[in-house]
Amino acid sequence: MNPSPGHHATSPDRAAQLIATLGLKPHPEGGHYREVFRSSALVQPGDGRGERSGLTTIYFLLSAGEQSRLHRVTSDEAWHFYEGDPLDLLWTDADPTVLHRARLGPVGDGMAPVAVVPAGRWQAARSSGAYTLVGCSVGPGFDFADFQMLGDHPELAGEFCERHPGLRPFV
Repeated sequence: MNPSPGHHATSPDRAAQLIATLGLKPHPEGGHYREVFRSSALVQPGDGRGERSGLTTIYFLLSAGEQSRLHRVTSDEAWHFYEGDPLDLLWTDADPTVLHRARLGPVGDGMAPVAVVPAGRWQAARSSGAYTLVGCSVGPGFDFADFQMLGDHPELAGEFCERHPGLRPFV
């Protein structure tokens, strides 16, 4: 049976095709990405950071075996499902002992196409299959100065893994 128009089989070949077609590059947290929009409108966050673009958006692709390692961004981040297998997304609450989980995919069966990770929360993601293509929109806009990997903070990472031993592979 052939996939219907607009539907793509979830395969490593499709992931490689998307990486090439969309011009995706390796991301420091894992997976592949490309920025597709950066607002020219500047905003001044009220938290002491310098000016930022009002909004940024990227394509982000995770193939089987890849993951978005635990990281945090100083701005809110909206994840949008585009195609492929469902994405498993997790993030901490303001209380880092509390975890939230969402499965991004087509509407239904406990899935939704969008989830928002509030600013400053540790987050990680992985594809549930061969690949997942999502978008991430950040506001105020993304700046690598606002990005931290949990693995770069060994003491904090150790405490985190004691609380959440199942997430050790995401560090």
